Amino acid sequence: MARIAPYPYESATGERRALMDAVKTQFGAVVNMFGTVAQSPAALKSMLGAFGALGAGRLGAALGEQIAVAVANYNDCEYCLSAHTMLGRKAGVSKEAMEAARLGQSDDPRTQAAIDFALKVVDRRAQIEDADVNALRKAGFDDEEIVEIMAHIALNLFTNYVNVGFDVDVDFPAVKPSRLAA
Repeated sequence: MARIAPYPYESATGERRALMDAVKTQFGAVVNMFGTVAQSPAALKSMLGAFGALGAGRLGAALGEQIAVAVANYNDCEYCLSAHTMLGRKAGVSKEAMEAARLGQSDDPRTQAAIDFALKVVDRRAQIEDADVNALRKAGFDDEEIVEIMAHIALNLFTNYVNVGFDVDVDFPAVKPSRLAA
């Protein structure tokens, strides 16, 4: 049972209603995570702004979704793991590649470098070293893309914490976390 219920769409007015309408347009409904965050229009505006900005970024949807499932799995966030697995498939990532990303793996060296970095940032709470950033550069990422990877990590931490902390009901086909071996 969710600790904080989604804000009722039919009760929303003003800015909250406009934000919830934007979610409804994008997803066909106000899914539970966004409905829960709609309890605070400021938080919802922040979340939607981050999703919109990163969706238009240079990394592309496929890599963004692979980072998202790796971070969600690490954080035992079934909601985000379920949602981003579906979104990754819609972005053209194979079922096998999404499962590999969930487990912190990729056959593509560039994707693997991004996933490794993301998991290290989360595990070490951003206490990374020069070598960690240089590994991304060696994989072909420039500084703009490296900062964008960090933004994806931060956004996913926000959504993971909302969903895990508030026990948001999953409204996507469920994908259960499989905690990475340390």
